[in-house]
Amino acid sequence: MTRVRTLESLKDITAKDWNGCAAIATSTYNPFTSHEFLAALEESGSATLETGWAPNHFVAEDEGNVVGVMPCYLKSHSQGEYVFDYGWAEAFQRAGGRYYPKLQISVPFTPCTGPRALAATNQIKQYLAQATIAQCDTRRVSSSHITFASEEDILALNNDNWILRQDIQFHWSNQGYKSFDDFLTSLSSSKRKNVKKERRSVAENGITFEHLTGKDLTENHWDHFFAFYMDTGSRKWGRPYLTRTFFSLISERMANNTLLIMAKRDGRYIAGALNFIGGDTLFGRNWGCLENHPCLHFETCYYQAQDFAIARGLNTVEAGAQGEHKLARGYLPVKTQSLHYLAHPGLRRAVADYLANERAAVSHDQGLLAEHSPFRQSHGDEE
Repeated sequence: MTRVRTLESLKDITAKDWNGCAAIATSTYNPFTSHEFLAALEESGSATLETGWAPNHFVAEDEGNVVGVMPCYLKSHSQGEYVFDYGWAEAFQRAGGRYYPKLQISVPFTPCTGPRALAATNQIKQYLAQATIAQCDTRRVSSSHITFASEEDILALNNDNWILRQDIQFHWSNQGYKSFDDFLTSLSSSKRKNVKKERRSVAENGITFEHLTGKDLTENHWDHFFAFYMDTGSRKWGRPYLTRTFFSLISERMANNTLLIMAKRDGRYIAGALNFIGGDTLFGRNWGCLENHPCLHFETCYYQAQDFAIARGLNTVEAGAQGEHKLARGYLPVKTQSLHYLAHPGLRRAVADYLANERAAVSHDQGLLAEHSPFRQSHGDEE
């Protein structure tokens, strides 16, 4: 008989048991659902009770064997999620409700689509999802949110308990390109010239790049990158989420799945972008800089990532949340999906109505964006 329990720390489950469930939940490796990545967030003090991300992971067991897991956090705020529900929280609280705490089934600070119910069968996935709903009732938690869920999880879990939410990201698809120049030939003339101009402006400022992974990563590199991350993150978000220890832990435990792109000028590092290497996807995560140069962000985060993906034969580059500016650089609109359970009937009805209209708007926007594809039309593109 299958039963579901919760864990307050990933230390309470072996990496073998957790990663075994993650491996059977998807056909390709996803670094963010690995025990190594999630444990690094906890052990570094990045995702903890003190930061408003209290671990509350669900584990399904059958006759003592772990058959499914779900990364989950008891949240006291809505920061670091990238699926924004601030408006829901404010409205509920104005009406006398208590929105926090809530359950967040996600990878902290990581707006990347992937499996959330890590199990071999839909039945076990449903047991895990239902357990989060049951906990809302027993612990007086307002809601449960499964964010950036894979299509497989959406199909397995979406029922009358859940409300579907959609948004748009921009992903680059490798069409079997042999080189970056090969990719450029697929763009329309105007977009191709613009990309060349942007890359040239970076090179003309004397900026060069290093791609560091595996044993080439050192604590010195992480010291430099953390300075970039803190400087840029402090100006953008107020308080960056990740601690310095986090970067050392991922370097220690998953260096071969980590790519650090570092920009150098006049012999010193000036900017960097942190990426993670999946089975068929390069995931762009964090970026920072100490010097501002035209197009440095585009080069470091987008073009260098495309270069690496082509060289590695990776199918996709996911360069983070939002950003219509990515479209002109070959990143096309794709839908992201989330599921939301709201315990209060009135709040549920209001949010369901809102999300029905939002989904229609997202579909409309995706169609409009697709019409502005940067790629050459089927009849060719005149120079």
